[in-house]
Amino acid sequence: MISGRIACRSIAVVLAAASLLPVGSASADPVPPAPGPQATELVPPAPGPEQDDPVAPAPGPETADPLAPAPGPETAGLVPPAPGPEEDDPGSPSPGPQTAELVPGVPLNVLQLWQTDTPDQALPPRVYEPSPEEDAVEPRDAPEGTYDLVEYVPPMDALENVKCSEETGPRQRQVERWLELPVDGEQSAADCRAIRAFQKKHRIKPAMGFAGPVTWATMQLVAARENPNAAKKCPVRSYRIACVDLDRQLAWVQRGEKVVFGPLHIRSGRAGYGTRTGWHRIYWRHKNHVSSLYNSPMPYSQFFSGGQAFHGIYGNLFAPVGSMGCVNLRLDDARDLWRVLKKNDRVYVWGHRTEE
Repeated sequence: MISGRIACRSIAVVLAAASLLPVGSASADPVPPAPGPQATELVPPAPGPEQDDPVAPAPGPETADPLAPAPGPETAGLVPPAPGPEEDDPGSPSPGPQTAELVPGVPLNVLQLWQTDTPDQALPPRVYEPSPEEDAVEPRDAPEGTYDLVEYVPPMDALENVKCSEETGPRQRQVERWLELPVDGEQSAADCRAIRAFQKKHRIKPAMGFAGPVTWATMQLVAARENPNAAKKCPVRSYRIACVDLDRQLAWVQRGEKVVFGPLHIRSGRAGYGTRTGWHRIYWRHKNHVSSLYNSPMPYSQFFSGGQAFHGIYGNLFAPVGSMGCVNLRLDDARDLWRVLKKNDRVYVWGHRTEE
């Protein structure tokens, strides 16, 4: 049964845009709050008179060179004209406040801010040795039902409580191919029956045969269970490696060719906040970490690149929009991964997350 809350939300979505709607109570990744006290410590104040060298006099007429002629038409030829747009280096940002450093060591560049790493992604968090008392505290459990497999379905199907959707889903071709159906990218009655059967088997709700992102993610995990590294994209080494496949949104741990943990679902960075690919190393583990920028809990954090870490979340892992750069896990999976990995273990990330 669809609650009044979901129905209202569905109607709002229909009026706003023809987008997909999750039916369930799981929440999405919170939108970063506007800069506030929790983020101000990351941004040094703009220099002002009180920060200038107290010995150096403020520039003014009294400090000007008395022998230098006052600027005017007769001296114009001695002063080169200010460079215009056609003379600027196209690879350099225009001079001004936007070239200042929001965080020491992290200069801004010509990209828009949302196309670059946020300060807590670019810089590692404050590293310290947690006390035994702090480490003894286990993060709170996620609310019941948080990680239920709740599919994103068309709003009208949700409102009308459709048993078998006639709508073509965003993952129609992939789902048809996985189920060995005729691959035409169009929903049919036969497609719907086969998809519903898979959804019922794997407890995906609502089982109405819609080829959505949760159904496809579940198929990816089922197919990977026997051998997640069948494509040999994660390097084989004698030591432990945490493998992160952004293409399939999966992670596992292997030593040599043996998978010692996983595979499991993940959620990586959204567009503009991508999880960094390549080799990394776990340099700090903090069981009860809280984001310094977003003021949100990051239980069982294992940092491997700047402010990017494996950690559990209390929201919906299957939200169409990705994380702010970290590798999100279900809380239970994050707890189990905490027991498997150690400081200095290697992490290898590859691929590219596709937004739904």
